[in-house]
Amino acid sequence: MEDSLDTPPVSLSHHVFVFGILLLLWVLLTGSLDVQELVAGTVVSLAVTLLFGSRFTILTGFRFSWLAPIYVLTYLGNFFIALLRANLDLAGRVLSPSLPINPALVEIRTSLKSPLGRLLLANTITLTPGTLTIDVEDDRLLVHWVYYPPGTDLQQATEQISASFERRLSRFLI
Repeated sequence: MEDSLDTPPVSLSHHVFVFGILLLLWVLLTGSLDVQELVAGTVVSLAVTLLFGSRFTILTGFRFSWLAPIYVLTYLGNFFIALLRANLDLAGRVLSPSLPINPALVEIRTSLKSPLGRLLLANTITLTPGTLTIDVEDDRLLVHWVYYPPGTDLQQATEQISASFERRLSRFLI
């Protein structure tokens, strides 16, 4: 009888990536670079990676390259700038006596294929004030938008809400 939880084999680079993420999480949680903590973290991270590394399929969408850290930093910089702009825009709308809002549900399309890519895109949209990702299905994201400019079509909405994030995410995610 075939187990429904069987997953396809994953590469060595996937296991190395999972190990690195787990060890980084260990260091962040312990808050220490003490040798004993690092040894314990290495042992625990290695054990978890060997036992369950193939189950971390959400991490299979990462593109390994020497430029990936730079791409991640570029994405984070873009996100923080968008976050600041969205906060100022939403604050202006809330403080305005006329409260200029035009809420709508907008369906946008993404070219990101991996579950990790779609997850990060959906969370980035949700963390940006004025937008909230409600559902992700295949290549579509359903987004609640506080101000939907009248006459905006699907392509324009996708461009305004997610295009800059998606461009930067696609450099290091599938």
